[in-house]
Amino acid sequence: MEAPLAVITGGGRGIGAAISKRLAKDGYRVLLTYHTSSTPAEQVVEEIVEDGSDGFAFKVNCGDSREVALLADHPWVKNGVDVLVLNHGQYHRMKADELEIEDLQQTMNVNFEGSFLVWKALDPLLTEKARMIVIGSQLGIRGSPHGADYSASKGALHAWARSLAQTYAPEGKRVNVIAPGAIDTAILAGDSEEKRREREESVPMKRIGTPTDIAGVASFLASEDSAYVTAAIIHVNGGQYLF
Repeated sequence: MEAPLAVITGGGRGIGAAISKRLAKDGYRVLLTYHTSSTPAEQVVEEIVEDGSDGFAFKVNCGDSREVALLADHPWVKNGVDVLVLNHGQYHRMKADELEIEDLQQTMNVNFEGSFLVWKALDPLLTEKARMIVIGSQLGIRGSPHGADYSASKGALHAWARSLAQTYAPEGKRVNVIAPGAIDTAILAGDSEEKRREREESVPMKRIGTPTDIAGVASFLASEDSAYVTAAIIHVNGGQYLF
């Protein structure tokens, strides 16, 4: 019997890569997307295949409806998508009072509208008990003085995902949001040692989160252990932000 399929946008780096590898270990075939660089995505696929699972990396600009349509035509999705992880996104550090409408539109196009486009294209292919996992952010709830456009895009994702969850619930499909805190990904790569220590001290658990911390929660949400969980926003932030 063919293994269930997980589609993961932005699955070649950081949180997406960790989720791709974790769901592969859980027994899924993994179709991951990337946008700009194929090398990290192909490396993730190599690890997945070496561990005995199936993986494929597919280049998609999630903000482009034409490219998203090609994703929906991929042979792997024809028999149904069991898990859809909307993880892709962009973040540009910019003060809220310096934000221009073009900046906001670009971020919303990629982070929010791109997620909507992927869902819209794959919706007819979601299986009877499909699970959707949306990677949001604590900034989508509490805001950010240096990332207002990012916060707005993630806040929109949260509200949309919870709305969709209510629509899907009678059908047996589930939609949940993971809201990470400070996670050790490319977003934090430019931190100085001092800034890194400040971040760690601001977290009650006294450490920055890792992509595998997020992947573990994604694994739970993709499994039957979370069969009665939908429309939830699960905070994974070491206690930094309580809501």
